[in-house]
Amino acid sequence: MEWADPDSDTLVDVGLAARVILYNDEEHTFDEVITQIISATGCSYDHAEGLTYEVHSRGLAMVFEGQMPECLRVSSVLEEIALHTNVTF
Repeated sequence: MEWADPDSDTLVDVGLAARVILYNDEEHTFDEVITQIISATGCSYDHAEGLTYEVHSRGLAMVFEGQMPECLRVSSVLEEIALHTNVTF
């Protein structure tokens, strides 16, 4: 998304930050979720493991934050194995 800068004649990219929320379910193993988080986000095993435990204990976790196209891609990869996600602003 671009906005006109009122102090100049240029457009400023103000891309909206979005978040991917992953929800707990009783269908997937910890290893499946960890592996899919790594595939979707490129994070380390330790980080994915921590996120998986957060999802398990709290019922949900923010697993990624970025621009909307990136978030939609991450959500899509997570949903490849039928994980439940939501992309929010």
